[in-house]
Amino acid sequence: MQMFQARRHALGVWSVPAVMVAALCSRGASAVDFASDVQPILEQQCLSCHNGEDADSGYDLSTRAAVFDDDYGEPLVAPGKPDESPLFTTMNASADADELMPPADAGGPLDKQSIETIRVWIADGAQWPNGVTLRPRAKPVDRSATPDNRQLLEEIHAKIVNTAAESAGGEMADYRGEIPRTGVPYEMKAIPAGTFPMGSPADEANRQANEGPQTEVGVGAFWMGAREVSWDEYEPFMISSIERRKNGARKDYDPAKHTAVDAVSAPTAPYMEMSFGMGQSGYPAISMTQHAANKYCQWLSAQTGHFYRLPTEAEWEYACRAGATTAYSFGDDPARLGEHAWFYDNSNEKYQKVGMKKPNPWGLYDMHGNVSEWTADQYAADYFAQISGQAENPFLKPTTLYPRSVRGGSWYDDPEQLRSAYRTGSDPIWKQQDPQLPKSIWYHTDAQWLGFRIVRPRRLPTVDEMDAFWNSAANLIK
Repeated sequence: MQMFQARRHALGVWSVPAVMVAALCSRGASAVDFASDVQPILEQQCLSCHNGEDADSGYDLSTRAAVFDDDYGEPLVAPGKPDESPLFTTMNASADADELMPPADAGGPLDKQSIETIRVWIADGAQWPNGVTLRPRAKPVDRSATPDNRQLLEEIHAKIVNTAAESAGGEMADYRGEIPRTGVPYEMKAIPAGTFPMGSPADEANRQANEGPQTEVGVGAFWMGAREVSWDEYEPFMISSIERRKNGARKDYDPAKHTAVDAVSAPTAPYMEMSFGMGQSGYPAISMTQHAANKYCQWLSAQTGHFYRLPTEAEWEYACRAGATTAYSFGDDPARLGEHAWFYDNSNEKYQKVGMKKPNPWGLYDMHGNVSEWTADQYAADYFAQISGQAENPFLKPTTLYPRSVRGGSWYDDPEQLRSAYRTGSDPIWKQQDPQLPKSIWYHTDAQWLGFRIVRPRRLPTVDEMDAFWNSAANLIK
């Protein structure tokens, strides 16, 4: 959010319809309630930039003391005087004003009801309960303004059902496919249904507390990408000449001439070269957010008529182990790791081409090392406690943007981080170099060791399941 102006603004009070005022005042003497009306606006619209020590240009909206102090020549809020309160006047500025908060490229101006809520709150004395500290909260995203909506999900779902009907019957088998729009090949390995002891045993060397207690878990049959998604596959999705809004919707979208594939949200143009000089053709794609990886899966599904998504943590570990109960799919001895994986000791401080080391017993390459891989789950340190009642196909549906679960270890890691049971979660610091405000929803510029691979479950999904996997961040991103 753009920094507040230190000067006062001679802006008139915005006029609202009588019905809106009536709604605000229907509760009685106090027109607005801080906790239910004001706090959500500040936490969703302001705190990402104006919060504590990280506040943009020093303006802090997280505490009562910071909001009402006069360190900048006047308080940000003058109780009873909206026109003399920069918090209100910047929100109420014209859409093209430099001082508009939030600025246009960060979602501004706010809706009229939110602006009026702040005005009435200030006019009513700007009550702020003692001891209340605000925390940044992801704001809901209005997906009605993008073609990537429920209607699109239903259209893609119908295609997936029809494709399945056309190819019904027969045993699962490995297959090779091509991305229709680019002709780039990819390979999928058939993974049989089964059960396995998920997590690490208590006596495994370098075991972490978040890896257990070891739990018997069942997973349904699925296909998994034999290799990590490469730049050859991912870059045409990431880079094009199409102008896009920050949410990834193409600016020129026309339902009369564009297809379901065109309606899928896709990354805005990267602001730097995303392979960081480590190699492109044949190398793993990196530094995408989980949201970007999810939308790639939707983009591929819309073209092929197969339901592709990220693996769950349980599917990923099951496939990585390939029937083994040892620390690695090939045994317990890290001295053998060089035959199977790229890691800190042999990677020359960069990722390597996919599929160059020995595959695991199920034909999957680079499950240990090269790049760490996104899974679909919310990361939870107590994952095993949370899945205790859902040992069949467990999945922790994400409810917050951070942390999301990552598996496998990378070229940057030591052997202990490459074990089958090793788990970690995403962190906002992975965007530290991102110069944008707010930060990009598509790139983790500082996670140059992070990629993904795809799965295709044998069981057909419902529309709600597709939404849960492909749009788990769509209503949480800032």
